[in-house]
Amino acid sequence: MPPEAEAYRSGHNSWSPAGWRGLAESPLRIADQQRRTTADDDRWDDPVRHHSSWMLVVSDGEQAVLLGALEGDTPRTHADLDVLSGWTETGQPGLWVLLKGPELAVFERYRVLLAARHGVRDRDPGTVWSSWYSFYEDISRSRMEEVLVELPGLGFDTFQIDDGWQDIVGDWIPNLKFPEGMASLARATLDQGLQPGLWLAPFIVLPDSRAFRERRQMLLTDSRGDPVVAGSNWGSRYFTYDYTRDDALEYLAELIHTVVGWGFSHLKLDFLQAAAVPGRHLVPTDREAVYRTAIETIRRAAGEEPFLLGSGAPVFASLGVLDAVRTGPDVAPMWTNYATDDPSDALARNALRNAVERLWLRGLIGIDPDVVFARHARNLLDEQQMQWLRDAATLSGFRGLSDPPAWLTDEERDDLRRYLGPLPGSTRLGRHRFLIEDREVDFAPALHGAASRYAL
Repeated sequence: MPPEAEAYRSGHNSWSPAGWRGLAESPLRIADQQRRTTADDDRWDDPVRHHSSWMLVVSDGEQAVLLGALEGDTPRTHADLDVLSGWTETGQPGLWVLLKGPELAVFERYRVLLAARHGVRDRDPGTVWSSWYSFYEDISRSRMEEVLVELPGLGFDTFQIDDGWQDIVGDWIPNLKFPEGMASLARATLDQGLQPGLWLAPFIVLPDSRAFRERRQMLLTDSRGDPVVAGSNWGSRYFTYDYTRDDALEYLAELIHTVVGWGFSHLKLDFLQAAAVPGRHLVPTDREAVYRTAIETIRRAAGEEPFLLGSGAPVFASLGVLDAVRTGPDVAPMWTNYATDDPSDALARNALRNAVERLWLRGLIGIDPDVVFARHARNLLDEQQMQWLRDAATLSGFRGLSDPPAWLTDEERDDLRRYLGPLPGSTRLGRHRFLIEDREVDFAPALHGAASRYAL
């Protein structure tokens, strides 16, 4: 490939940056080591060479070469001006393919090969209302009921309660703001003609949780016997379980069985990357195989009917088990922020970039680009930026919002009903160009254009 060729990386988990960089340029990566522990794979970070999980593409814009794994022990790849290489973390042989041809064709061929190897779970997720991007953790039974009764007739299928219902991350019991419990809220949701959805982060525990104290023996440890830090959030480090232990798997199955028993049929499973962090397992096992054992345990406990959405999920290791994965970092009602250049930060432009760059996965597994916005209040996005987010969600086949109806004008409600109607047909025209029905959409200005007009 010529020096002006570009390299595509998919990244390790939902939040890892995905996209293209010039082959002669520095790689697309998260610079901060603490953030990488959560949002990418710190073990194989490389500040010089382009690197990715499972697959990497080098392209001159027309012809491309794709090196990709179909299976293997934590497959990793890298590329520079001279070498395109792949390996497994354990050194055991993997199953690899080297595909050459037109750029779009090599992505399509790889998708077909992955589907043949792992199967396809690409169920219709319906349309989802989530509490996160309006109220964040400030939720209660009364506040959720105020929203719930206003949703029928707007076009939503699922009402999903996000972070803030539990006692603490790790202790998955309702807090005092939900005195009637979660089963009662699931029934109230069904009474409104909607499917009940619930957020939980089943693989992680905060150090102040009862689970951290009482199930210490189940935690994944390092070579010194200390609990492995699996990431950071909520102003704290968090830890994970060793899913080569029978007791940890039994506890996981009990948790999922309980939540499904409450009546929730749509589970947003967050911070899933924690089950794939390096550590000293009781039974020495490849870490992506450990992750897969954990999500297979969830699937068996939940059954085939509940919709399982993974966020922070190692994308390729989730194939055939989860119904959908988040494809990017959290969105936000602002485009960019002068204070950060981290491609995994919660910003609309970051979420859009990953959503677009991972659209080739559609038809292999469900892809969630995160929510769009109907509201103009409490929102710094302009009309074009809001439309780009909507178009990416339409192309992903996964449409969700967090706007409470009370925040919307009558005109915005009417616009929302139209948007949540039947999903229009679409066609891919190029790397960043698409047709949605007869309207051409080009995301290149969004991905490569100027920053927001707002000084944030």
